[in-house]
Amino acid sequence: MEAPIENDLCTRIRRSEQALMAHHEAVLRAYGLTMTQYTVLLFLSREGGMSGAQLARSCGVTQQSMSSVLTNMETKELIRRETSPVHAKVQIATLTDEGQTLLDRAYQEVIILERALTEAFTPSEHASLCELLERATTVLIQQTRHTTTPPAT
Repeated sequence: MEAPIENDLCTRIRRSEQALMAHHEAVLRAYGLTMTQYTVLLFLSREGGMSGAQLARSCGVTQQSMSSVLTNMETKELIRRETSPVHAKVQIATLTDEGQTLLDRAYQEVIILERALTEAFTPSEHASLCELLERATTVLIQQTRHTTTPPAT
C-alpha cells in the first residue's frame, strides 16, 4: 500500500459521483423520475428526436435497459415514439408537452446544485476543475478500453 485510500483519485471521484447521484435521485423522486429518465428528457429536449440506441449510449445504459425506460416513459406520456423515416425498424423518441413541462419543473431544482457548485469555486478554479475532470474522464475511458481479463491463476 502506497498511501491511504482517501488519497486515491478513483476513490474521490467515486465519492463525488455518489454524492451527486444521491442528491439528484432525491430531487427527481419528487417528480416521479429516475436519473435515467431525467437524462432522457434532457437529451431529447436538447437534441430533438433520438433512437433508443442513441439514448442508451448517451445515458450510459444498455439498449435493453433503455427499451424498458422508454416503454415506461411512453406509458407515462412523457415521450412518444414513431417509426424512423429512414429505418423502418428504428423508433425515434421525442418529448411530449407533458415531458417538457416535467423536465422544466425538475430542472429548476436540479440547477440549484449546479449553481451551488459553480459558486463554490472562483471562475479560474471552475474552469480548471472542468478541464481536469475532462482529462480524468478521458483517461478512465482509455483505460477501460485497454482493460483485459486478468490471467487465470
